[in-house]
Amino acid sequence: MDKRPPAHTGMRHVALFVDGLEACEHFYVDLLGMEVEWRPDQDNLYLTSGNDNLALHRAARSSDEGAFQRLDHIGFILAKIEDVDQWHEFLVAAGVTVVAAPRTHRDGARSFYCLDPAGTRVQVIWHPPLAG
Repeated sequence: MDKRPPAHTGMRHVALFVDGLEACEHFYVDLLGMEVEWRPDQDNLYLTSGNDNLALHRAARSSDEGAFQRLDHIGFILAKIEDVDQWHEFLVAAGVTVVAAPRTHRDGARSFYCLDPAGTRVQVIWHPPLAG
């Protein structure tokens, strides 16, 4: 196996499917003091406390309709944009399933998605406000 790329800086990003996006915004912003970082549309909201990122995505169906997993993915923040592609190559070489190749997002972030052995979607991301 190739040498591991530079270390990630920890897990500081969580994305959740939520019922009642507006109520969740009130809780996280008005009560807990997070700030709105980006609102790309009426169904998605990105919040921050300055050193983290919480993504809230409006659930397509109600959790009252039965078993429903709220977790969309977990994210690992990288220090440099070029680390994204190094990590992608490293994990592909290790046989990890990649579900979305590296790409640069509208907000300038760059990331890819893979699956952990249990099937949890993991995002490896360079996100400018969190990159330091």
